[in-house]
Amino acid sequence: MAVYIGEDFTSDEEDILRRYFTNLDGPVFALVNLPEVVKGALFARYSRSPKSLRRLFLDEFVGDLDITGDLSVDATIGLERAEQLYQRVFLEYGDDSVAQLGGVHLACEQASNILTKILEWGRLAAYLEQSTRYIAYDSRLGGRYRYYRDPEVLTSPLGLRYVAEMDGMFDAYAELVPVMQDFFREQFPKTDADSDFVYRQAIKAKALDSIRGMLPAASLSNVGIYGTGQTYEMLLYRMRSHPLPESRAYADLMLTELRKVIPSFLRRVDLPDRGEVWRDYFEDRETAMGSIATKLFRGVEPEDVPEVTLVDFDPDAEIKAVASMLYAYTDLPETQLETRVRAMSVEDRIAVIRAYEGDRKNRRHKPGRALERPQYRFDVLADYGAFRDLQRHRMLTLEWQKLTTRHGYVRPPAVDAAGQAEAFDEALERSADLHDDLLDDFPEQASYAVSLAYKVRFYMHVNARAATHMLELRSGPQGHPAYRRVAQEMHRLIAEKAGHRAIAEGMRFVDHSAEPALERLDAERAAEQRRSVQQP
Repeated sequence: MAVYIGEDFTSDEEDILRRYFTNLDGPVFALVNLPEVVKGALFARYSRSPKSLRRLFLDEFVGDLDITGDLSVDATIGLERAEQLYQRVFLEYGDDSVAQLGGVHLACEQASNILTKILEWGRLAAYLEQSTRYIAYDSRLGGRYRYYRDPEVLTSPLGLRYVAEMDGMFDAYAELVPVMQDFFREQFPKTDADSDFVYRQAIKAKALDSIRGMLPAASLSNVGIYGTGQTYEMLLYRMRSHPLPESRAYADLMLTELRKVIPSFLRRVDLPDRGEVWRDYFEDRETAMGSIATKLFRGVEPEDVPEVTLVDFDPDAEIKAVASMLYAYTDLPETQLETRVRAMSVEDRIAVIRAYEGDRKNRRHKPGRALERPQYRFDVLADYGAFRDLQRHRMLTLEWQKLTTRHGYVRPPAVDAAGQAEAFDEALERSADLHDDLLDDFPEQASYAVSLAYKVRFYMHVNARAATHMLELRSGPQGHPAYRRVAQEMHRLIAEKAGHRAIAEGMRFVDHSAEPALERLDAERAAEQRRSVQQP
């Protein structure tokens, strides 16, 4: 595990923190003895702050909490009896569902952007990740730029080169932060309608969006996770078998902290007949698949394809969806319903779909489960920055290929307009050279060197209900242009290639408008309005 850059706390601060965090000096720690609403609010703020979670708690939350009664708080109170009960229920009866009923808020700090995707693999958990839109990576942590320093790489002959090239990429990024902010101020002058704060935030987000692709995937991030014992157990099985050393080292840190809070739920993780068997299974499967894929496709070059391709769908999906919509409102078997729906006119089927969708006032009004019947499979080749945002949608099936530089990269038009294409390209070339040099000796760690602007291939297999949520959210004008474009194209393909126009029409809050001047301006205005209403 790389060296963790810790923090200094005063004795008074340490006294407070010990009541609510399972350790004060490691990158992984659990939250205890706090109301659930405080944990949720703390994680929400975490995603947009450059501070560590413990520092954020001290600076912004302690003052609003009554902690006078917490002087003798001990997270282990009642733990022994609970452990005994759990052992009787779980080990005697084998009831795995018990492990679904205990959850933990876990902070995972100073994790690489490669590791964050491993952490966010599971469907049945909640995640918040530090945003490259709100956090500038031009500042240093402990005197060093914020990127992961793999111990194996650093102690190799490539160690000095790794640090020098990474520092060079961060230097280039840092130099462009003020340049792009000045450029966007000229492009979009402040109006009297906006406060200085709102305008500054919108300009900063626009500037950071435009150059985030220069950052390497080794860039450090903070991730907040809420999951059940069962969710963490499966996550740790995967992490302990992953070929990336950072993943295996981080799994050990997570297991140590989780056992301070829910020890029984994770008793099996490192048992020879349980966790070790899982690890061997995952490792054997990965080795076998890597070997056979190399054998079958060695030397085969990828074809040129569009950014988004709809590769599979059911031509009868709308008919089947209509039958599913009517199912709960009749006493007919589904086969009979489907036959009757096929005989309906197009107008009647559309009328059913519209009635089922109802009068949705906003994208938070969710359509019903009948829309889980239509399925769409998309093959996407987008920059890694966009993938990071799309990957966090969990109610779908998603898999991605290893991050490399072979598919090229995306340079935002704003960088060209600002006259900074050469600086951007130089940083991306530095990234590619370092990646190629690492590849032979460190095939897993080589991805650390790849900048976020490089493309990665991934598929998304999604039903119409999940697609409605994802496409309406990710096509919003406040979103990053890279993933907005992907969401808009997926929606177009559902309507035009699949021919499911009624279903696509039901996704009424998908936004196909052009890129706005300042994506975050309206959102920042709304946030300021909410703050003003809350003030006494």
